[in-house]
Amino acid sequence: MSAVTEAFEFPAGLEWVNTPHAPSPVNLHGRVTLIYFWTFDCINCVNLLADLAWLENRYHDGLCVIGVHTPKYTSQRDTRAVLKAVNRHHLRHPVASDPGFVLWQQFGVRAWPSVVLLDAEGRLAGLYTGEGRRQEIDRRVASLLDEATQRDIRIYEPWPAVSRPEPRLPLAFPARVIANEKHLYIADTAHHRVLETTHEGRILRQFGSGNAGYWDGRLIDCGLSSPQGLAFGKDVLYIADTGNHAIRRVRILSGDVDTVAGTGKLGRERPQNHPDPAAVAMCAPVDVAVHNEHVYFTVSGQHQVWDLDLTRRSLDILAGSGRFGIDDGEGAYASFAQPSGVGVLAHALLVADAGAGAIRAVRFSDRRVTTIIGHGPWDFGDSAGKREDVRLQHPLGLCVDPRGIVFIADSYNSKLKALNIKTGEVRAFNLPYRFHEPEGISLGGGALWIANTNAHEIVRVDFNGTCTRIPVGE
Repeated sequence: MSAVTEAFEFPAGLEWVNTPHAPSPVNLHGRVTLIYFWTFDCINCVNLLADLAWLENRYHDGLCVIGVHTPKYTSQRDTRAVLKAVNRHHLRHPVASDPGFVLWQQFGVRAWPSVVLLDAEGRLAGLYTGEGRRQEIDRRVASLLDEATQRDIRIYEPWPAVSRPEPRLPLAFPARVIANEKHLYIADTAHHRVLETTHEGRILRQFGSGNAGYWDGRLIDCGLSSPQGLAFGKDVLYIADTGNHAIRRVRILSGDVDTVAGTGKLGRERPQNHPDPAAVAMCAPVDVAVHNEHVYFTVSGQHQVWDLDLTRRSLDILAGSGRFGIDDGEGAYASFAQPSGVGVLAHALLVADAGAGAIRAVRFSDRRVTTIIGHGPWDFGDSAGKREDVRLQHPLGLCVDPRGIVFIADSYNSKLKALNIKTGEVRAFNLPYRFHEPEGISLGGGALWIANTNAHEIVRVDFNGTCTRIPVGE
């Protein structure tokens, strides 16, 4: 840890994304300051945000929380992208963009996420690396506030909230969309609900109350939290309820919603044909696919793909050691890097391995994982062509044409791409439409459907290249 002994002041070069000015030393004096370093692609950073909200609420009379975004990807250097992430996660404290890693180096930070604590006089009082350290930070904040009280310098007035909010629209950061012959199903992620609409966008039903929560029920009388992945089974819609760390099930005919896997709380258990899937704690399921009485889903926070066997009613790890990486191999000998989108092609599950910038395949017969395209977590970019030349930037979604074409939401390049499984070649779509970090892509109803996430919209792409914005709820 770097030695920072004088009262801290934010350097002039930072770009403040949701407030016009940096917090001044005068305003920070008398408060304990928590500065966290994050990057919005990182699931561990997203998990940390829940702990920060808890601390903000607990110490509203003396704690100031400030975010510093230090990017991994080129696209994250744009403050507009950082502001989108701030609003998606409902952050109401000051957040700065630090693409030059100035503060990172000043404090000796080494990994995402990290938390720095400053005492009431602006002096360095602690550095905590990684998530899951809420109790340690809680104790230290309480101690620092007690010290400030004893020295009669504590400021009890709550730190004012700041914001540059998104426009109020019917959708808020929709992460996924799937289509059948008559309907669309949309994960309206930041509104904590799933919508059933016509292909023209007329809302028919809503699953989830619209407020983050975790309870079973019917239609709006159930609670979801940041739902993402969607997949059809037999008269059933499965939901990757990411914020609740659970897989939920909607019975399409009745609208009843219940839980089939996960406890509703973050955990990192490792199931082995567990007979009670709803008792297994997991970390951030992101997408889901159904095939032959199995529900396969990515557990992004554990870098694995899991298998829910509907016949045996058991839960198992399909593939992934839990280590962050891009190693091929059978089952637990392979590694993933924050796997996100999934789709089924013939005898394999295809995975958009977002953190590795890769498309992977898991063979059902022996659970062997192979890399189709992609070169690893730090070898990203924006190029199509031959297999060895392809570079992606955090692809979050995919869908599969049975003829062997994989459509990819190359999210941080804000592009759609198509992979030929046989040749490994990739081409980028040249479409007359601007996409903004699309996360979801699906094939159905004679078209491609895109969850254009940061534009808060659903787009239909016909195979003649026509792009049509769907006026959902308008």
